Amino acid sequence: MSIESLKEKLPAFAKDVRLNLSSLASDETMSDQRKYGLLIACGLATRNPVVASALEVEARARLSSEALDAARAAASIMAMNNVYYRFVHLASNKEYGSMPARLRMNVIANPGVDKIDFELWSLAVSAINGCGLCIDSHEKVLREAGVGAAEVHTAVRFAAVIQSAAVALEAAGLSRLVAA
Repeated sequence: MSIESLKEKLPAFAKDVRLNLSSLASDETMSDQRKYGLLIACGLATRNPVVASALEVEARARLSSEALDAARAAASIMAMNNVYYRFVHLASNKEYGSMPARLRMNVIANPGVDKIDFELWSLAVSAINGCGLCIDSHEKVLREAGVGAAEVHTAVRFAAVIQSAAVALEAAGLSRLVAA
């Protein structure tokens, strides 16, 4: 499966999602590694196997095995960090913020690819997972490294479109179940 086959699976009510997926596929504002790493990390963050596998097929031929693993690692480590740091951020008891996380996250320091690519993927996954603390942290690192607001914005747009594809597929599946 690919982005084209994913678009074909989307129901008629998701026409805008199909159009937005087309714009992602044709986006040339980022390097291939950044773009296709975003597809992998965000696809996995949706937790939708149809979306994740379609985007993996799309990206596999364009990424090294190291970049594939790093994008997978970004989705995995952010799944953990986004839960933990969202809790710390949202909890009324601020004592939790002074406690050590005691979570291994060595991959953030040594992702096996350009650190900025990994940070961008982590930011996009954090947007999908709704962790404001992580969004701020990754955005700060990116901006300090010279990544412009437009590229950060594009990464979050990728996350939004990919998440919307997953929701559209789920909605279509639910409507079939209800009709049965």
